[in-house]
Amino acid sequence: MIALGLEGSANKLGVGIILHPSEGGSAQILANIRHTFVSPPGEGFLPKDTAKHHRIWVVRLVQQALKEAGITFDDVDCVCYTKGPGMGAPLQGVAVSARMLSLLWDKELIGVNHCIGHIEMGREITGAQNPVVLYVSGGNTQVIAYASQRYRIFGEALDIAVGNCLDRFARTLSISNDPAPGYNIEQLAKSGKHLLDLPYTVKGMDCSFSGILASIDVLAARLKKDIGGWKDEVSGENITREDLCFSLQETIFAMLVEITERAMAHVGSNQVLIVGGVGCNERLQQMMSIMASERRGSVFATDERFCIDNGIMIAHAGLLAYRTGFSTALADSTCTQRFRTDEVLIKWRD
Repeated sequence: MIALGLEGSANKLGVGIILHPSEGGSAQILANIRHTFVSPPGEGFLPKDTAKHHRIWVVRLVQQALKEAGITFDDVDCVCYTKGPGMGAPLQGVAVSARMLSLLWDKELIGVNHCIGHIEMGREITGAQNPVVLYVSGGNTQVIAYASQRYRIFGEALDIAVGNCLDRFARTLSISNDPAPGYNIEQLAKSGKHLLDLPYTVKGMDCSFSGILASIDVLAARLKKDIGGWKDEVSGENITREDLCFSLQETIFAMLVEITERAMAHVGSNQVLIVGGVGCNERLQQMMSIMASERRGSVFATDERFCIDNGIMIAHAGLLAYRTGFSTALADSTCTQRFRTDEVLIKWRD
């Protein structure tokens, strides 16, 4: 079976084509194409501008994906799209495109939960069996474990997502959004040396990032104001914006490691799977690996092809559901900005 997947819940438009062999075995990625809407430094991406980008690019990306896969629309069994969660206007554009392809090609339509797409693609690529999942992105922060055909949320962000915290701080420093603000913060943080004191807000299994963002914004304003140099009290060296990026990363990643470890202890798992765009961060992977090794466990993560939003994860999760008999009627092919991970019945797992 072959599925085509469309992802466009935020500023990345992805088209993926995947093959599930009829005799079983690993899925085969036939095409995985992505195009990103990049806003100017110091600015975020507005829903209307992002949706316009998706509408402009979707047809040519579908054509390019079919060409790269070496197939025609006759070979496709179903068209999958991101039903939610995400930004309203971009989601609507992708849903309309998916309906158009479904009607034009006379193919079944499959609405997919964005978070489930990340998890199932991560499991497929890494081979993780039954891990605790840390899902970290610009719009979501969740610690998840599987039980009784649901991905259960053990902990989550109480306010803004970890990726949103990083993105908004990048705007404060007017860091470039190309290729991604979080990636550019990661590169600056590698040169940071001084760990500044920031709020550490873990409440049970949940985290809060808005207070940390407010505090680091205050420090950034101080850095800009102190023209003569803001000195570290211990070393006497100047505090730099690299130090701010370093301090922010170390603090928020330590919080994520803490709640993930607590979930591992609760469910008795020795595996961690990191998914979502922030999951590309090498420092987060390193910190999680230290924790997991102390528990005699292991960490699984993917590279930017699969961590960052992509169409292939939607195609894969959609095809898993389609093989169980699931499909989305045209009248139900809506999208929603709020679509929780634990709302989806995972019929393809025991």
